[in-house]
Amino acid sequence: MLSKGLKIGWIGTGVMGAPMCGHLMDKLGHQTLVYNRTKSKAQSLFDRGAKYMQPQEIAREADFLFLMLGYPHDVEAMTLGPDGVVQHMKEGAVLIDHTTSSPNLAEQIHEEAKKRGVGSIDAPVSGGDIGAKNGEVVAMCGGEEDVFENTLPLLETFSKAAELMGGPGKGQHTKCVNQIMIASAMVGLSEAMVYSHKAGLEIAPWIELLNGGAAGNFSLERLGPRMLKRDFEPGFYAEHFIKDLGIALDEARKMGLSLPGTSNAHQLYLSLAANDGGRDGTQAILKVHEKLNNVELPAQKTDPKA
Repeated sequence: MLSKGLKIGWIGTGVMGAPMCGHLMDKLGHQTLVYNRTKSKAQSLFDRGAKYMQPQEIAREADFLFLMLGYPHDVEAMTLGPDGVVQHMKEGAVLIDHTTSSPNLAEQIHEEAKKRGVGSIDAPVSGGDIGAKNGEVVAMCGGEEDVFENTLPLLETFSKAAELMGGPGKGQHTKCVNQIMIASAMVGLSEAMVYSHKAGLEIAPWIELLNGGAAGNFSLERLGPRMLKRDFEPGFYAEHFIKDLGIALDEARKMGLSLPGTSNAHQLYLSLAANDGGRDGTQAILKVHEKLNNVELPAQKTDPKA
């Protein structure tokens, strides 16, 4: 049971961070302190009562401080830098990092936080913009069990599942597993669409049909229709997926593992970014396969439910 009068801090209100924070505000009603580099991107939260403050000010007041940033270097600068939030947090507070970052950095943050009597959870999420908007992301958590249990009621406001996967860094390792599986699924979906186009198949019918069989997955169900409509707006930025796959491949190298499927996907997404697609959604991988095969799929209408 959470105490009344808690102060919740949230730093980073992008495509996923803003709706996740919004669910937390709506369902718990605690005072929420928010920071984003571009203040206007958090306006929807301010309209609902959030208070704008600088990171260090938030850190001094927050009982629970959430981060949702872009890259590991952003997390390191925000937490462990010369004026990082960890050194400003009060004893007994908890830092929850939803950024997909490196396991090693999560361990470093845990150690520094522990020196100050601050709890920490690495809790990267999956579900993209749709999951965030619907309050149905999946949170993969690493940290100490008692800290996780105290944080769980907050995580449940925007998650359909939140699990402790082990000690510090294990949430980030689990996110690597998640991204490894998604990478090959996205490549397979994109190749299937190009194949279908050349074979003269209508794509929309098989998206619905095959999603009910062994080929069914999140990418096919949620991103297939977007690809078919040539809707490449980001639910999750391709450049962030490149970052995630890079982390997974770095960790694999440390463990002496060969992951050729993930490496291939990483290269294809790098090609997308090199052709000005880094700020597209991950579904824009279709453009890479189109270019490789000198084709372009026409935009097609899909079922309105998609």
